[in-house]
Amino acid sequence: MASGTNPRAVRIASLIQRVIASSLETHMHDKRLNGVTITEVRVTNDMQLAKVYWTQIGKPGHEEGERKRAQQALRQATGRLRSLVGAKAGLRLTPALRFIYDEVPSQANEIEDVLTVAQKRDEELQKARAHAQYAGDPDPYRHDEDETGDSETGEVQDTSFDMADRFDIPDEDATSLI
Repeated sequence: MASGTNPRAVRIASLIQRVIASSLETHMHDKRLNGVTITEVRVTNDMQLAKVYWTQIGKPGHEEGERKRAQQALRQATGRLRSLVGAKAGLRLTPALRFIYDEVPSQANEIEDVLTVAQKRDEELQKARAHAQYAGDPDPYRHDEDETGDSETGEVQDTSFDMADRFDIPDEDATSLI
């Protein structure tokens, strides 16, 4: 992909990617470049610079050292690779090549690892919830029918305040107090 919108830059970027990838396999016999993959090439609209993104599959535990050695080999081979791109592409002006290590694949692997751990935790929680029970009553909240009605008979209890009962006042005198 080209960083610009120039259709020619897009075509040149694709061509450069193919030429460099095949050249790494056929023309470059440097062992430091084993496992190097060209992931993307971006060419500026003025065709002066080609950013070549690469990644490398390395031996577990040795990735950083192998990456540094591959980066050094690519830096040393830049002139030769640029000549091969110019010859195979038939360009009047061959863009300068700048190799940039592509962090996206390694970051994607890290994200996948985090998601796998999270998924395992979710599965463990699901298993724990399957056999979980309430510590107290399943429904600890009072409901209105408990206060005002007898659930067995369905009768409603009178919960109104009656002053006459409270203070032992005859009914006719209680109404005059209100």
